[in-house]
Amino acid sequence: MALNLRLKQTECIIRMLNLNQAVSSAAGTANEEVYKILIYDRFCQDILSPLIHVKDLRKHGVTLYFLLDKDRNPVHDVPAVYFLRPTPSNVQRVISDASRALYDSFHLNFSSSIPRPLLEDLATGTITADSIQRISKVHDQYLEFVTLEDNLFSLAYKNCYVELNDPSAGDKEIEAIIEKIVGGLFCVLATLAVVPIIRCPRGGPAEMVASLLDQRLRDHLLAKNNLFTEGGNFTSSFQRPVLCLFDRNFELSVAIQHDFRYKPLVHDVLGLRLNRLNVKGEKGVMKSYELDRLDPFWSASGSLEFPEVAVEIETQLSKYKRDVEEVNRRTGGDAGAEFDGTDLVGNTKHLMNAVNSLPELTERKQVIDKHTNIATALLGEIKERSLDSYAKKESDMMVRGTIDRNELLGVLKGKGSKMDKLRFAIMYLISTETIPTSEIEVVEAALRESDVDTSAFQYVKKIKSLNVSLASANSASRSNIVDWAEKLYGQSISAVTAGVKNLLSSDHQLALTRTVDALMEGKPNPEIESYLVFDPRAPKSTSGSSSSHLKGPFKEAIVFMIGGGNYVEYGSLQELAHGQQPVKHVIYGTTEILTGDEFGEQLALLGKKMGLGSSNIAPVH
Repeated sequence: MALNLRLKQTECIIRMLNLNQAVSSAAGTANEEVYKILIYDRFCQDILSPLIHVKDLRKHGVTLYFLLDKDRNPVHDVPAVYFLRPTPSNVQRVISDASRALYDSFHLNFSSSIPRPLLEDLATGTITADSIQRISKVHDQYLEFVTLEDNLFSLAYKNCYVELNDPSAGDKEIEAIIEKIVGGLFCVLATLAVVPIIRCPRGGPAEMVASLLDQRLRDHLLAKNNLFTEGGNFTSSFQRPVLCLFDRNFELSVAIQHDFRYKPLVHDVLGLRLNRLNVKGEKGVMKSYELDRLDPFWSASGSLEFPEVAVEIETQLSKYKRDVEEVNRRTGGDAGAEFDGTDLVGNTKHLMNAVNSLPELTERKQVIDKHTNIATALLGEIKERSLDSYAKKESDMMVRGTIDRNELLGVLKGKGSKMDKLRFAIMYLISTETIPTSEIEVVEAALRESDVDTSAFQYVKKIKSLNVSLASANSASRSNIVDWAEKLYGQSISAVTAGVKNLLSSDHQLALTRTVDALMEGKPNPEIESYLVFDPRAPKSTSGSSSSHLKGPFKEAIVFMIGGGNYVEYGSLQELAHGQQPVKHVIYGTTEILTGDEFGEQLALLGKKMGLGSSNIAPVH
């Protein structure tokens, strides 16, 4: 069976809600008689939000639910299920709740493994307050990640790109960041109960994460009852998934480009968060929508270009109207026809069918109305900001590797928000291999004319010039430049321009997707020749060598982007998986899901940290 992260994480949460007892699949609950209270912190609320709805909580006996930091009154004779991150402040709050005897018993569930010192603090605190008997169980749940779709997850790690690339970050800070990312990935693998083969490019955060994750898995597999025993220790290598790790600098362009497909547009323009969206409806009233697997239109049309989505909405509406007319015709009888008693059974049958089809028709109408509202809101933004033009020109620029100067300045002086213009200018910088200094100055002047803060532009220009010097330096001086780059960025710089050859492929497939395809195929390929291989189940000596036998082919892959990802990459990888024969399976994850504007802001922040850009101009909006 294909790996399904959403299903696995939901199962773990349901077991937790049922006081960590096994849940029978028939009843769907362990013990319906036990009513309980659920307490969570804000991070764990985000984990629960896309997976469990209020009606699901009721079904599993949860009658009340509260945030940990809210003032709560005692509720006697009721167990409380706590779902929290293992932090000192959370542990202190639990000790305080127990000492005040807020609930009858405490079932503590931590989103990742609770460190020994915190566990000792918890024990000491509850013994001192004479409330340790209230603590029923303490569980490590390994659920510290947010699953948005069957094959999409995020570690919800904010500003990770800035932290990793901060020129002032020392080794200690970088190690702490890598540790945090590895902790999140370990939770994902523990939930799936798989030990993958790990592949990554040499150098940079990807190798650091791969190496530490390999070590963490090895240490864990030494324990007899480990989290992966159910996955089977003797699975042959081709049945295990491959985990492909990348750093955002591998393909910077995808993080800031404008895309014209439905899911990326809704996320980038309307701010989809945790599968929820707020859109202005009729008369300016804000409407809140859920966009998840239960919405058939979202699942089927997410990867379509926006004009195709508009056509699809029309098609669905016409089909709905036809079906309603059909129901009316069948139940209304033919006009003027005499009533014939013999047809009583037939008429009753039609009526029954009509009544049964009403809920389905109502649901379809709600979905159509929802997407009509979303599409209308998108259309307003597209017209106001010329987003179709940005998407088209950026795509052309990436394929051709250049753009006419007048066209470029026309965009920078035309419609669009300040951030749209900044993103376009950065795309020009990335997609054009060599740009004369005079041209760059013209672009900067055009940005300043529109009151755009150029810090992000300057930052990308700086790392691009570093790349060029890396490429052109001879081997003797190259190491000095690398040392300097590592000091400057706290890590080795990978090709920010995503290698212009990557951008010129005829079908314009993302470099990431092409690389993942090659890693899954496992055939010799110059693009991935230097990629490292880690197998946590293999003897240590073979680890990290690129000439290992563990090259695939793989049916399943987990792709993880360090430093932020988006729906463009996710969509591209799903297309790759479904376009294969037989169909492959790809899970995509990232440190955080970012819109182009949010990533632009992170670049601007790095520019400012390096003292680049126009500090006298207000931040980009």
